[in-house]
Amino acid sequence: MSTRAWQDRIVGDRMTVDQEFTDAVEGSRFSRQQWGLIMTAVEFEIHHSGDDSARLVANTDKLPHVMGELDDIDARTNPMGGSDSDGGVIDSLRGLLGGNDSGNDEQLPAAERLAEEYAKRLQTHLEEQGKWDEIRAAARD
Repeated sequence: MSTRAWQDRIVGDRMTVDQEFTDAVEGSRFSRQQWGLIMTAVEFEIHHSGDDSARLVANTDKLPHVMGELDDIDARTNPMGGSDSDGGVIDSLRGLLGGNDSGNDEQLPAAERLAEEYAKRLQTHLEEQGKWDEIRAAARD
């Protein structure tokens, strides 16, 4: 079975976990809009699908390609130029002028950690629903 096929089988489960994960996103440095963009760059894989050590992991290889857009998302959704995770207009201008915002240096690792936490919660959800073995088998085929 293709990767896409097993992923299609967990769409409803992902929607459930998305709702449950709202608190984690709100407690993070990212807005909901930023998290939505991050998730477009994350792909889920099942490592070691053939044995009991199988686990769902977040492949974050594509994240660097979207990280520059995170501040733009907040600028578009908040016309005053601020977000919960930055200093507002001043920091936005500093970024445009090439100023160093050390907070942005931590965005990628923070996004990777949050995506991995999401993957763990999704796997836990699948296990609790009795679907994990079925999804593992589908990923193997």
